[in-house]
Amino acid sequence: MSCYNVLIVDDQIVPRQLFENIIRTSEQYRVAAAIDTAKIADVYCSRGNIDLVLMDVVMNDGSNGLDAAARIKQSYPKIKVIIVTSLPDTLFLERARKIGVDSFWYKEVQSLPMLEVMDRTMAGEHIFPDAPPVSRLGMAMSTDFTDRELEILRLLAEGLTDREIAEAVFLSVTTVRYHVNNLISKTGLSSRTELAVNAVQSGITTPGIK
Repeated sequence: MSCYNVLIVDDQIVPRQLFENIIRTSEQYRVAAAIDTAKIADVYCSRGNIDLVLMDVVMNDGSNGLDAAARIKQSYPKIKVIIVTSLPDTLFLERARKIGVDSFWYKEVQSLPMLEVMDRTMAGEHIFPDAPPVSRLGMAMSTDFTDRELEILRLLAEGLTDREIAEAVFLSVTTVRYHVNNLISKTGLSSRTELAVNAVQSGITTPGIK
């Protein structure tokens, strides 16, 4: 039986230890390394002994796993990459598919055991959830927002003004303000600032990830 070498990339100690413990229960995998930054993930892959990467997205040092995954899939296409995250930002799923990530797994709301996802991924399957987990923003759920509202919410959370948002999404300033007011009304939050802060805290949007 083949034994696959796994690189764990996660800035949180508890998830890293969880993945290490899961891997130890199987004779098919071994932990090659566990690191807390995505900045050097591709460097580890360049050494030629990595078969599978378990990659978180948002790191404390500002690096992000999607960028690292894109570099790995471009330079080392035979290495399998599974994105593992707890954040429900819909952009994560969209970008993961676009850059050719092999599978995607949510930490808190997994529908399949991690080892099963790993086994099926190494066998050539692509395991992706149909949609991100539902999260709450004020009085609303993430499924209550339109795609346009989510797009504007992301830009709002990055600190853009109404005029800057309008230029970014090719809308009038009046239309942007209409959407922002709708978001405030749906969530019951008191201001655009509170809306932006809570959007980031809920994980619905993640500034800096594109």
